[in-house]
Formats: sequence, C-alpha cells, structure tokens
Amino acid sequence: MNIFLRELRANRKSLIIWSVCIFLLVLSGMAKYTAYSSGGQSAAVFNNLPHSVKALIGMGSFDVTTMAGYFAMLFLYTELAVAIHAALLGAGIIAKEERDKTTEFLMIKPISRKTVITSKLFAAFVNVVIVNIVTLVSCVAMVTKYNKGPDITSEVIMFMLSMFIVQLVFLTLGAAMAAFTKSPKASGSFTMGMLLIAFIISKITDLTDKINVLNILSPFKYFSYVDLVSGKGLDIVSVILSLSLVAAFAASAYFFYPKRDLHI
Repeated sequence: MNIFLRELRANRKSLIIWSVCIFLLVLSGMAKYTAYSSGGQSAAVFNNLPHSVKALIGMGSFDVTTMAGYFAMLFLYTELAVAIHAALLGAGIIAKEERDKTTEFLMIKPISRKTVITSKLFAAFVNVVIVNIVTLVSCVAMVTKYNKGPDITSEVIMFMLSMFIVQLVFLTLGAAMAAFTKSPKASGSFTMGMLLIAFIISKITDLTDKINVLNILSPFKYFSYVDLVSGKGLDIVSVILSLSLVAAFAASAYFFYPKRDLHI
C-alpha cells in the first residue's frame, strides 16, 4: 500500500497538468462549435473540403453543423491526448526507479516484485480513471452549454467508455514494454512509437476502405465513431478484443518484470 500511495503522490503534479490540459482542449474545441453550427462561411469551407482532407482531420462524413458530428470530430484529438498520457504513464511508472536511480527503494522492501507491479499498475489505473472522469465532466458540461439540438449526453458517455478502454490498452502496453525492455529510458520511446504507428494506420484506413483489415492493428479504430454518434453503443466484439489486449499486456508485464535485473 505504501508503494501505491507513493506512486499517487509522485504522479500528482503530472495528473493535475494533464487534467488541466485536457479541460482546456475540450473548452477551446467546443468554443469553436458556434462558428460551424451557424451554417456560415466556416461550415461551407468544411463541407467543400476533399474527402481525403476530411478523413485526415477526423471529420469523415460527419455533419459538423450538428453537435453530435462536431463532437465526433473533436473526440479524435481528445482520445489521442489521453492515449499518449496513458502510454507514457504505463511505461514511466514501471521503469522510473531504474531511470531515476532510486531502485534501492524497491529492493529494501520485504515484498515481492508482483506486489510492486500490482501497486504501480493500480496507481496508474487510478490516474487513468481520474483523467477519464475529468474528460467526461468537461465534455458533458461543454456540450450542454453549446448544444442547441437534441440531447447527446448518452452518446458522449459511450464515447468516454470507448476512450477509457483505449486508455487501458495503451497503459498496459506501456507497462509491458517497460517490463520487457532492458533500457528503462527507451521503454517510453518504444511505446510512443507503437502508438504513433497505430494512429497513422487509423488515418490511412480512413482514406480508403480497401485496407480496413489493418484496423486490427490500431486500437483507435476498434470503436466506430459513426456507431457511437448514431447511438448504437459499443461493439461487443471490439470490447472483447480490447480487453483481451489489456489482459495480455498486463500478463506480459507480470511475466517479464520479476525476471529482469533492476539496475541501481
């Protein structure tokens, strides 16, 4: 429990900074909605963009003059931001003792390494939950403020649930990479590289339907924004696939971490 509380305190400042940044991202994004919902020149510019450009900016076939369509476009960037936070947190919280040369703190504890990694992952999980709640509250508040059409609170909640699952995927991926990689400083870079590849794949498959099979490699594409906007909720197959990845990455972290040499 001491390790759990220590990790919460150690990541407190980072959590506050990320939470504030996510809030400002949502605030600044939603504040621009009135420019598109009015159906003026800004909306016309978006409507006349080529399909490839719309796909790259996350607009797709969404009608940004409606709150649901605009929120789906904004959600792409919010999800990317929290995924980066989760990936860096997962890698950093496992490897930081070696990185910061404070391994003695762990080695003098009369506890197993599995207990150590459980405490660390639980602390990271709490951080991810808090960031998700901050995002949810920010989105619901901003949508309520600017929305002049039908209530979409239930759709926003579904978006946040899908985002939470994606956060867990990248959190455990980062932890697995930190447990497996010999260099603690490199684990974050490797994890971010894999996240970037996943995001690029999601953009490539937005441009053409001919290579949608690649979507299996990108958690960003596991949940259809179109289905979420239309109120269909989360696809159960995607949920199972995502949670299977979470379980596999977490199991890998538990498997590799006790076997590695901790450098002082």
